[in-house]
Amino acid sequence: MKRAVLLAIGLLVVLALPWFIYPPVASDIVAFALLAIALDLLIGFTGLLSFGHAAFWGTAAYTTGLVAIHVGGPFPLAVLAGVLAAGVLAVPIGYLSVRRTGIYFAMVTLAFAQMVYFVANQWRSVTGGENGLQGVPREFFGLDLSDPFYFYYAALPLALFGVFAAWRIVRSPFGRVLVAIRDNPARARALGYPTRRYALVAFVLSSMLAGLAGALHAVGHGFASLQDLHWTTSGKAVLMVVLGGIGTLWGPAIGAALVVQLEDYLASSGFVGVDMVIGAVFIVVVLLFRRGLWGTAAGWLAQWSRPRPASGPSVPQPQVDDESPRPERVG
Repeated sequence: MKRAVLLAIGLLVVLALPWFIYPPVASDIVAFALLAIALDLLIGFTGLLSFGHAAFWGTAAYTTGLVAIHVGGPFPLAVLAGVLAAGVLAVPIGYLSVRRTGIYFAMVTLAFAQMVYFVANQWRSVTGGENGLQGVPREFFGLDLSDPFYFYYAALPLALFGVFAAWRIVRSPFGRVLVAIRDNPARARALGYPTRRYALVAFVLSSMLAGLAGALHAVGHGFASLQDLHWTTSGKAVLMVVLGGIGTLWGPAIGAALVVQLEDYLASSGFVGVDMVIGAVFIVVVLLFRRGLWGTAAGWLAQWSRPRPASGPSVPQPQVDDESPRPERVG
C-alpha cells in the first residue's frame, strides 16, 4: 500500500513538473534522473563504481543526432539507434573492465571514456568537434515538437519505460544474484554463479539505460556536444547517486532533481561559484545523511511505522516467604 502511494505521488510530480519548472529544465531532470538510476543499478546493486558512463550517454547522444539529421523519421527511432549504439560500445568496454574491481574498475572505465572523448574530438567531420552536432530535429510522425513543453510529454513515456526496466531488473532473480555478488562474490562463485558474466550483463544493461537518457537529452536540447562525453558528466552522475542514496534506485532521481535545479537556479541568478555550492551541499549530505537523502528518509519512515510492543498489565512477581523452612546445614 505504501509503495503504491509513493508511486502515485511520484507520477503526479513527474506529470506536473513542466507546469512549475521551465520545461527544458524539467526535461534535464528526467534525463539525468534516468542516468543516475542507470548508474545506481551498477553501483548500488552490483558493487561496481563506474566513472565512464559519460561514454554511453555521449555515444547515444551523437548517434541519435546523426540518425535524426541524416535519416529522419520519428525521434523514438533515433533514440532507439542511440540506445543500441551504447549497448554495442558497452560490450567490449565491460568485458575488459569487469575483470577488475574496486578502484581499478573505476579507473579502467574512466580511461575508456576518455578514449571515446578523444575520438569524438578528432572525428570532426562526423561529430563537429568542439562545435558539436547541432540542429537535431524533434519530429514525431509529422508533429512539430520544437516547443519544449510538448516534447517533455512526448519523451516522458520513454524515460518511464527506462525507470520501469531498472526497477524490474533489481526485482528479478537476476537482480538478487547481482546483490549476492555485491555482498560476497567469493560465496556467489562457490554457489556456481559466473560472477563476471553477471557483472558484464549488468554493465551492458546499465549502459543502455544511460544511453537512453543521453539520447533524450540530445533530442531535447537539439544538439550533442563534447561535454556529453567529458568525465565531469560521469562525476555528476556519481554525485547524484550518492546524494540520493546508493542502492535505493529512487534516491538517485531525487539527487538528480536537486543537482539540476540547483545548477539552473544559481546559473540564472548569475552566481559564478556553482560547483562550489554543489560541493558544499554534497559535503553536508555525506556528513549528516550517510545513506543519502532517500535512504535516510526511508530509514526514518521504517522506524516510525514499526509497531511498538503493547504495554499490558505488569505480571506480579512471585514473592518469597521468609518463614519458609530452610535446609539444615549438615555437620
